[in-house]
Amino acid sequence: MQGKILVVDDEPDFAYLIEQRFRKHIRNNEYHFSFAQDGMEALDLLDKNKDVDIVLTDINMPKMNGLTLLEKINERYPHLKSVIITAYGDMKNIRTAFNRGAFDFITKPIDFEDLTITINKTIRQARELKEAVSNRNQLVAINRELDIARNIQQNMLPRSFPPFPDRKEFDIYAEMKPAKEVGGDLYDFFLIDDSRLGFCIGDVSGKGVPAALFMAMTKTLLKSTGMLGLSAGDVLKKVNRPLHIESTSSMYVTLCYGVIDLKTGELSFSHGGHNAFYLVKQSGDIRSVQNNGGIPVSFLPHFDYPTSKIQLDDGDLILFYTDGVSEAMDTKENEFGEENIETCLKSLERITPQDTIQQIMQTIDTHTAGAEQFDDITMLAIQYHPAQ
Repeated sequence: MQGKILVVDDEPDFAYLIEQRFRKHIRNNEYHFSFAQDGMEALDLLDKNKDVDIVLTDINMPKMNGLTLLEKINERYPHLKSVIITAYGDMKNIRTAFNRGAFDFITKPIDFEDLTITINKTIRQARELKEAVSNRNQLVAINRELDIARNIQQNMLPRSFPPFPDRKEFDIYAEMKPAKEVGGDLYDFFLIDDSRLGFCIGDVSGKGVPAALFMAMTKTLLKSTGMLGLSAGDVLKKVNRPLHIESTSSMYVTLCYGVIDLKTGELSFSHGGHNAFYLVKQSGDIRSVQNNGGIPVSFLPHFDYPTSKIQLDDGDLILFYTDGVSEAMDTKENEFGEENIETCLKSLERITPQDTIQQIMQTIDTHTAGAEQFDDITMLAIQYHPAQ
């Protein structure tokens, strides 16, 4: 890559001397020199040419001397490297130059072999610094975009509870704690009609932005399909095909989709490779409801997802979670496990969706004790209260 050097010196012969001494480098396109006769002209050139690698400047010049130029360069272009040319033994100016940001110096009469070494070293350092600054700026931009993506994703998930304050037949609560800036877990719930509540929870394979985009697509497809009022298995079947077509890098999502008949308490559901959920009876009895045979959604282009049904009684609570809950690790890589989930459920003083999830979250925080987590932690709980 061609090194771009701005030479600042008020002696007319100096530009000619530089071009003659470095004519081979110029001919081979290794160096490109531009020239200014004082500091003011140099700043004008720097304003117009942002790709200069180094400035090679004399100290004693009219209008604006080299020391003032160094000060201005340090203010305007703090990452630009400067090399000063000074008389041998002029230690005072050399010290001042370094205090004002000079990278190196050479002395008169100029040793052009030494100057070549200095130029190459300075260009290398300048480019390493530019690359570091560029990488830092890119990282800042990426982090800014991730912040925006996180806010967008969080706003896609229902976060206002109770979501349907005028409906007394059910109580619902959910939380998600992403492992990274953006996550691949999802949950949703919606009224299909006046007497049916649809809901889902899912976990996209992979992490980060690709998983978040796939999560957003899954959530949108599932809700729009669920609003058609189909059976739980048919909803997953219809969602499966377009997700498989749009999937990149063989991504898939484990899902559990369910519908509660708010008049009868019948819960129909279909598992798409998702882990079991818990049925907590008002009496305190706990039942683990296992996967009913479905595979992860988008895994295969065609699959018939079964629909299963259970009956909910007054006060029954169902808890859904992603494997980030059971696989949350402490500092010794011990997983939280289903046993701890069940222990939390058995120790509940009040069986409500919010109390249930928050108690489990607190227990997870105690278990992990600040250890870094590698999976999103998501839970959704619904409690049934038949109309009086």
